Amino acid sequence: MLLFACSTPQGGFSGRRLHEKYAEGIEKAGLQQTAMGAQWLAAAARSLQQPVAVTLPYKEEGYFAPEKPMAAAYRFAVQRGEKVIVKLATVPATGFSLFADLWQPRPDREPEWLAAIDTINKALEFEAKNDGHFILRVQPELLRGIEYTLTVTTAPSLAFPVRPADNPKVSSFWGAARDAGARSHEGIDIFAKFRTPVVASADGTVTRVNENNLGGKVVFLRPAGKDLSLYYAHLDTQLVTPGQSVKAGEPLGLMGNTGNARTTPPHLHFGIYASGGAIDPYPFVNVNRPAAKPVNANTDRLNSFVRSKAPANIYASPSASSSILAKPASGTIMKVAGASENWYRVLLPDGLEGYVNSTLVTTDVMRRQSLKRAERMLDQPDSTAAARLTVESGITVDVLGQFSGYYLVDYNNTRGWISVRQL
Repeated sequence: MLLFACSTPQGGFSGRRLHEKYAEGIEKAGLQQTAMGAQWLAAAARSLQQPVAVTLPYKEEGYFAPEKPMAAAYRFAVQRGEKVIVKLATVPATGFSLFADLWQPRPDREPEWLAAIDTINKALEFEAKNDGHFILRVQPELLRGIEYTLTVTTAPSLAFPVRPADNPKVSSFWGAARDAGARSHEGIDIFAKFRTPVVASADGTVTRVNENNLGGKVVFLRPAGKDLSLYYAHLDTQLVTPGQSVKAGEPLGLMGNTGNARTTPPHLHFGIYASGGAIDPYPFVNVNRPAAKPVNANTDRLNSFVRSKAPANIYASPSASSSILAKPASGTIMKVAGASENWYRVLLPDGLEGYVNSTLVTTDVMRRQSLKRAERMLDQPDSTAAARLTVESGITVDVLGQFSGYYLVDYNNTRGWISVRQL
């Protein structure tokens, strides 16, 4: 197994479908029959089936331990026209393979693979073609201990159609009522001074320059490589001609109030049309996006067992407004897999994964207790589990916490589980 791990592609982050090739390598080498090989494959599959739910932007610090194969997966919502941006920083920085892949869930089918993190820039960018959910899976190769900082954010896929220096303001959005509710707004209105330049949101070709009753003087632009048409309306002056190629940022016209905007202040009606009709343009151009919040939880506890100091809810997401997965009692043991803002992403011994407020757990020993008789320390809180060792009568152990009728104890730098009834 060590020889296999050392022979894998080195140099940092995976390219296209390297995770899949690595899994095939495990099977071809017969390592799926070993405990670690089987655990690696199972962790990869389970993470896609049971990702944690997060809201973007999201930042997490975590640690993958070499002795136990793990994978982390995060599910989040993205709007059409937004770019998903994934960045990973690691310690060590090179000398290993770390696989980070983006997937899209599909009803009653396996998720669809979309993209992998770039090996050179150590980042991934992907433009969402539809509103929906995505899953990001992160997993290191076998036998590698890796610290990581993961940041997942969104960005607009098109440039804003009015230059920032001209102080534009969006004050009417998609879906707003028009004509006393007879129709809804199929775009956004961007206000600025009269005859402010409106600019190309992407490299592309001008397909139409004309005038109509609603939009007044208008320009249509087809962005290069996209099945979309950008619509600029209420212009005072058009500065381009049909068939003209333009670069992002080049002026297409000057802002006005032509068409049905004659009684309003000067503004640009900006719309986007696809094969199915008009779509909300705001996610395509919205630059006002918050940065991911810093990690404030104590990261010294990563990969450590902690216990709840009092009854503490386990949430589906790092938010107290998300659904509650479990309500463990005081003293419940859990393992810290990651830290985000003031939250820990934790794993309970039964496999449940969720988030707990970092202030509600501790690594302090719950109590010290002398054994009245020799006891077997099990490697799992299960009566059928194997014993790590047998602790002799009269020995004092540190009780770290409890779970499902068992105490997790520490003796002579070895941790294991002893039935509550025996203590």
